Amino acid sequence: TPEEIERLTVDEDLSDIERAVYLLSAGQDIQGTSVIANLPFLMRQNPTETLRRVLPKVREALHVAGVEMQLTAAVAFLTILQEESVSVHTYAHSFLQVILLHLEQRDTGVSNAWLETLLAVIEVLPKETLRHEILNPLVSKAQLSQTVQSRLVSCKILGKLANKFDAHTIKREILPLVKSLCQDVEYEVRSCMCRQLENIAQGIGTELTKSVVLPELIELSRDEGSSVRLAAFETLVNLLDIFDTDDRSQTILPLVKSFCEKSFKADESILISLSFHLGKLCHGLYGILTPDQHLRFLEFYKKLCTLGLQQENGHNLENQIPPQVLEQEKKYTSVRKNCAYNFPAMIVFVDPKNFHMELYSTFFCLCHDPEVPVRYTIAICFYEVSKLLNSGIYLIQKELITLLQDESLEVLDALVEHLPEILELMSTGGESSVQENKLSSLPDLIPALTAAEQRAAASLKWRTHEKLLQKYACLPQIISSDQIYYRFLQRMFTIMMTNNVLPVQKAASRTLCIFLRYNRKQEQRHEVIQKLIEQLGQGKSYWNRLRFLDTCEFIIEIFSKSFFCKYFFLPAIELTHDPVANVRMKLCYLLPKVKSTLKIPADKHLLQQLEMCVRKLLCQEKDKDVLAIVKRTVLELDRMEMSMDAFQKKFYEKDLLDQEKEREELLLLEMEQLEKEKQQNDGRPLSDKIFDKKRRDTKTLTQSLPKSIPISVPGPSSSTPSTSKEIKKSKLIRSQSFNNQAFHAKYGNLEKSASKSSTAAYAPSVSGLAKTAVLSLTDDSFRARSASNVPPSYSPNPALPSTSRGTSSTADSKNSGNKDPQPRKAVSKSRKSNP
Repeated sequence: TPEEIERLTVDEDLSDIERAVYLLSAGQDIQGTSVIANLPFLMRQNPTETLRRVLPKVREALHVAGVEMQLTAAVAFLTILQEESVSVHTYAHSFLQVILLHLEQRDTGVSNAWLETLLAVIEVLPKETLRHEILNPLVSKAQLSQTVQSRLVSCKILGKLANKFDAHTIKREILPLVKSLCQDVEYEVRSCMCRQLENIAQGIGTELTKSVVLPELIELSRDEGSSVRLAAFETLVNLLDIFDTDDRSQTILPLVKSFCEKSFKADESILISLSFHLGKLCHGLYGILTPDQHLRFLEFYKKLCTLGLQQENGHNLENQIPPQVLEQEKKYTSVRKNCAYNFPAMIVFVDPKNFHMELYSTFFCLCHDPEVPVRYTIAICFYEVSKLLNSGIYLIQKELITLLQDESLEVLDALVEHLPEILELMSTGGESSVQENKLSSLPDLIPALTAAEQRAAASLKWRTHEKLLQKYACLPQIISSDQIYYRFLQRMFTIMMTNNVLPVQKAASRTLCIFLRYNRKQEQRHEVIQKLIEQLGQGKSYWNRLRFLDTCEFIIEIFSKSFFCKYFFLPAIELTHDPVANVRMKLCYLLPKVKSTLKIPADKHLLQQLEMCVRKLLCQEKDKDVLAIVKRTVLELDRMEMSMDAFQKKFYEKDLLDQEKEREELLLLEMEQLEKEKQQNDGRPLSDKIFDKKRRDTKTLTQSLPKSIPISVPGPSSSTPSTSKEIKKSKLIRSQSFNNQAFHAKYGNLEKSASKSSTAAYAPSVSGLAKTAVLSLTDDSFRARSASNVPPSYSPNPALPSTSRGTSSTADSKNSGNKDPQPRKAVSKSRKSNP
């Protein structure tokens, strides 16, 4: 109504402080709540006036406030404390009494909100303030004559105060109150005080804990209330480290055994807590258990792991099961979930050497549990289990396949978190030597990985799919290059072309680049590069051309400068003529990184083509947004310092990194050449002298890599081969596993480098020392520039037209359906005129 509108209208000319005062005085409750929620902002803007004019009005409003305003005020006061808008002294003077006044609200939620604020305040208040304002009034608040709510609040405050005073003060002023509350007539108070004994024990030290706290815990563990006994049990478990061996064996162990024996007859909630703390309990009692006691705890754990599974009787419809049975089954599921959480601790308890005999069947049951939360938890623990088993990890290979094939994507998501580490352990930690198996004893792994990716792709959980694709980047160190090419690489390309989720496409693009980086066959590499250029860079869909630019960014990050310049430089800058403004805009953002791959004077002709494209953009661009970005990009390009062929001091670390990438690329080519020679000479003996020379050449190149890359390639565990045929076989095996070995360290470096890449160069220039190692994979000019580094056996056979430094290209002269052919002619003409 007009009257209500007039009553709720506030003068717009009022300041924030005046408006707050007015609304608290004459406004509605919802307006007052809004002012209190805005109190931290007012304290930041004008603390003096807020404390002088607004806070008194807030106090008045809180006297008659409802639940919502009380909760809002508690949160606002806590925020002001955390933001340190005023000094601790000022805060205590202005806000502490308001907090203490509203602690004993009838509404439990409001009381807990104010208590949370008070406990946070206690952390920062000085001792004198704590003593006078909180501890002294607590003596009366903890008496039996007070309400249950008041005594519960006192318990929690005492637990917080125990860490703020010295042991003498605690013994004289706090412990009497603690004992009184431990003997309270209400079980809720006894339980609450029992849970605070851990904090009090940490404040008073070991001696007082043994003489004062332990007797109270023993008495509370025999309490008639189950919640009190449970609190005592959990507190004892948490304090095990404080007690010595005698206390553990003579006092705590009998209590724990009794508690475990009675747990199956008690409420299921006790079993839930017991199963959660069992791992910590077994670890704390490990050194004092007899073999018989050790076996009893282990059998108790196994029994909990299958709790509720024996009672399943084939119900198919939930409405046929009584509600109480469903509730009981949920509790049993929680028990088994807690057992899965404690499984790594139980492996330590039985010793990993005894895993197969003692715990494998239990692990099998947990991995095949009918409930998703149990399988989800064991999937989270799978990596810890793998580390503990070490050389016995082969025992759980089938369970890895089972969890990879799990119907629940939640389980898959949990397992994938540490999938690279798990696969690495499995590929190196088996009984057979590293070079021999490489998970060859697990033929179901690759089908399971591909099926997992397809299930994730078919779901709506794209984040799980993205994570899975990111983790697949570890595969070059796990399986062979051919397996990746035929089972994974093509799939990555399909995802880039067809998936509708951008983060998923980018993850597939980056993983594909890593697969390409460590692919061992030139023919396969050329095929992938050709596909990237023709189907993405020259694709009919502008979306594909955008993904091509994303791929170029990953290529710059992962490969050497020379590789990018050879294959991707010209196809990338030709997109300056793209008919879609978004593509031209994205390219403009990428141009600084593109320029950073050039080295002068070797790439002077590429620099000229880059400058020509930028000039055309400046002159011909009609889209105002793109033109604005072009102008900013031009300024950035002008400020960039060009890398030189020789090492420069300012780019020294980046130059070394680029040189390392080039040498790895060269080494991959050499390994492929060695494999070809091995195949050619398979029917006739290879001269020992020739082979030794190749081995020395390869060894010299390997040793010249930076120390961050492993250069020791595992050999056979048997004695050194004596015959020429055995030598060739050994050499071939080492060459097959080289990229896996080098990738392990390099993959970590790439992950770190990804966050550091900027518009400045990611991969720096190469020095005069590296001038002979500038790689172009199959570039004709490579021979002239790096002849000194190439062994005699190296004879590249280029199958893909390249845009190499100093080499012409025909691959990029193909027309795309959406692109203007005229600029392409200009670029091609420029390239032809280049020497």
